[in-house]
Amino acid sequence: MNKLKLDFEILPSGAFNNNLRTVLSKKAWDFIRKDAYARFSNKCSICGANPKRLEAHEVWNFDLETKTQTLNDVISVCHLCHSVIHISRTQLIGEEDKAIIHFKKVNGVDFTAYTAALKNANLKNIELDRVDSWILNLDWLKRYIND
Repeated sequence: MNKLKLDFEILPSGAFNNNLRTVLSKKAWDFIRKDAYARFSNKCSICGANPKRLEAHEVWNFDLETKTQTLNDVISVCHLCHSVIHISRTQLIGEEDKAIIHFKKVNGVDFTAYTAALKNANLKNIELDRVDSWILNLDWLKRYIND
């Protein structure tokens, strides 16, 4: 399967509380999320939508060998893209139908591609769930520190 423009990011259970909102003050988190909105010209960085309300999404990389969860970016996303990215939550609240439509539209794919991508995300999550707790690498945040 080709690289998808919009894909799922199912967090491993050992990383549920590893996020910027729990690590940073509200003021610091607001600064970072607003910076993300500005970097992407107040549009969704994935589908290009210009909604009234944007959301900030933390992009993480998980290294099984070192058990390290590394922050790669904070991006601006619309609610629909964010609901696809966090499909497990979206399924729990009963809004998967909207996410399926959006996933197919943004990626230009059919339902078969949706189910294949979801299967791949779940298989990746099974691998990542073998780690009970992750070492948190927030070096990306150094961009906001003046030396």
